[in-house]
Amino acid sequence: MKSIENVIVRPLITEKSMAAIAEKRYVFEVAKDATKADIATAVETMFGVEVASVNTINMKKKPKRLGVHMGYTGEWKKAIVTLTEGSKSIAFFDSMN
Repeated sequence: MKSIENVIVRPLITEKSMAAIAEKRYVFEVAKDATKADIATAVETMFGVEVASVNTINMKKKPKRLGVHMGYTGEWKKAIVTLTEGSKSIAFFDSMN
């Protein structure tokens, strides 16, 4: 298992992810080699909550262009973490609403 500090890269703050907080779903960018069990353990340890489920999505690279220069965005992994009904919310996201 990886160190919990290396599993979660950053929280993703978008309109869609902020709307999902009402349903106790939180979105994070995670390490590409992190498993669902690693992600659940890291969220439970870092934030002191109970995780019900974890869904992961591998975000593929996309072509981008800046003038005549072509390139690609980086590949990364997204995790959508759903908390249990009796679990408290994550305080970091509460301050953003």
